[in-house]
Amino acid sequence: MQTPTAESSTPSSSTPGVARVIRLHPQDDVVISLGQLVSGTPVPSEGITVAGLIPPGHKMATRAIAPGTPVRRYGQIIGFASQAIQPGQHVHTHNLAMGDFARDYAFGEEARPTIPAPAPATFQGIVRADGRVATRNYIGILTSVNCSATVARAIADHFRRDIHPEALADFPNVDGVVALTHGTGCAMDSEGEGLALLQRTLGGYACHPNFASLLVIGLGCETNQIPRLLATQGLQDNERLRAFTIQDTGGTTKTIARGIELIREMLPAANAVRRETVPASYLIVGLQCGGSDGYSGISANPVLGAAVDLLVQHGGTAILSETPEIYGAEHLLTRRAQTPDVGRKLVERIRWWEAHCARNGAAMNNNPSSGNKAGGLTTVLEKSLGGIAKAGSTNLVEVYEYAQPVQAHGLVFMDTPGYDPISATGQVAGGANLICFTTGRGSAYGCAPSPSFKLATNTALWERQSDDMDLNCGEILEGRRTIPELGAELFQRLLDIASGERSRSECHGYGQQEFVPWQISVVV
Repeated sequence: MQTPTAESSTPSSSTPGVARVIRLHPQDDVVISLGQLVSGTPVPSEGITVAGLIPPGHKMATRAIAPGTPVRRYGQIIGFASQAIQPGQHVHTHNLAMGDFARDYAFGEEARPTIPAPAPATFQGIVRADGRVATRNYIGILTSVNCSATVARAIADHFRRDIHPEALADFPNVDGVVALTHGTGCAMDSEGEGLALLQRTLGGYACHPNFASLLVIGLGCETNQIPRLLATQGLQDNERLRAFTIQDTGGTTKTIARGIELIREMLPAANAVRRETVPASYLIVGLQCGGSDGYSGISANPVLGAAVDLLVQHGGTAILSETPEIYGAEHLLTRRAQTPDVGRKLVERIRWWEAHCARNGAAMNNNPSSGNKAGGLTTVLEKSLGGIAKAGSTNLVEVYEYAQPVQAHGLVFMDTPGYDPISATGQVAGGANLICFTTGRGSAYGCAPSPSFKLATNTALWERQSDDMDLNCGEILEGRRTIPELGAELFQRLLDIASGERSRSECHGYGQQEFVPWQISVVV
């Protein structure tokens, strides 16, 4: 059993007047439309005729499907027919629903050794004094609580190149000063899991190699006290990390002034860096998909998976996340677990999510979103099967909880929600120095301090929103490129981005507002 990819998919003929569809697996009950299909259009490859209107990226039945019968895409179950479906009909939320079925986890049965690349790929990284490698060189401002967000942003704004170009004119090697604020830090259990998770997230950012130095600013009376935050994360106030509060400093105006002065003192040392050649094994890439569509699991996600396989062969690390968005497809990962214990850790996180949803009166199938459904995805099972294609084909070597430091090399999993800003925040806290983000609907997202690289699933999106996209994977659907070919190009592009080339989201200034730690505690 293999992770779904589109590498062996079968597009139909492009003959005028004939429906263009793609079949992903011989056992599938559906094919995917490559354009809008109208009733009466023949589909010679399937021996059927279109019955009704089928939007681009949506599913069409290839056989009669009785109510209650499982429906397959990628050779896997994506749901069960809620009513009779005839050949050629649209298959979507009106006639396809979730259902329970057994999954064979087969822990580690498909794990295989990864053959290292004969010669290591390299990029131009920034080597810190302790040996860690950065892809960017920022000065950061973290807040212990929402109450200090305004002063943090005011300090960062003083150094914005688009507003005050003179502020960093003498420091060209500094990528910028960013304030990463959030909406929590108080009114929570001081001994609870929620505060510990927030502190772990802030600690991960404070230690991130993409920060040359940083400030930590609090109000003073919050639950998330700075001395305890520093102590729990093994941090100390020093020349690289300065921590203080508004109340101790004497109010807003004095705090802003103090923050500006401290950053001015940090700038010369932050600027005294140079990039040097380092192996790709220092890359830790967070994998994200948002605004997914029916093409995500056919084009952009498999392309990213091909690049991940290359990254792992070169000794690097990829972090798959978004636990609710592997739900129903987790058995394809447990089979690739390097050890049975790794596979069991993944299942434990799935069970936690089931219990978490039950406690809160939610359902795992509240995903896909409205945009996902408009793009052709019907159930979370279908979304998950396409989503794990980002993970390529190598072994799953470790499973981490949210924002835990990622120390293993290879493909790992981090437990996060499916909401992209929260998920990517956990990945960066864990050490990701680059984010890869696939989208079919046109997600506008960036991440600081780690650059985010955006992959469009289809050419229509690329042409409509190329201002936000870095790579067009729609060429896969058009038969102009292959997945291995575009995966190799993506891998090289990631090395270029890691070497300092700016991504589209960086050009637009995305990143500060997208810092969203996962809040799971009761707010009182």
